[in-house]
Amino acid sequence: QVQLVESGGGLVQAGGSLRLSCAASGRRTLSTYTMGWFRQAPGKERDFVATLSRSGGITYYANSVKGRFTIYRDNAKNTVYLQMNSLKPEDTAVYYCAAADKLGIVILTGGYDYWGQGTQVTVSS
Repeated sequence: QVQLVESGGGLVQAGGSLRLSCAASGRRTLSTYTMGWFRQAPGKERDFVATLSRSGGITYYANSVKGRFTIYRDNAKNTVYLQMNSLKPEDTAVYYCAAADKLGIVILTGGYDYWGQGTQVTVSS
């Protein structure tokens, strides 16, 4: 089992950047999980943002964030990050980190086994 804690959210102007962190604790390290970031805006479903394979060699992004967001992992810190650049007001949401005990990449919420509590990102116009 793994416990996930997100941080790094906040208020930023459009065009700005934020880096979200997902720190893990538990018996296994994050390098043994497929990792993902999701987001949920008020009144909407939780949507896929990005995923990173166990090996770190495969990433996949939602079209809406491709070229602006980057998911990566620091094994020494047992932390996964989401670097968000060129932020837009439509990126405003609660962002969740998730871990899947699966190979490859996972883009469906149901494919993830563990979730963090979320961190709020607000982008002003």
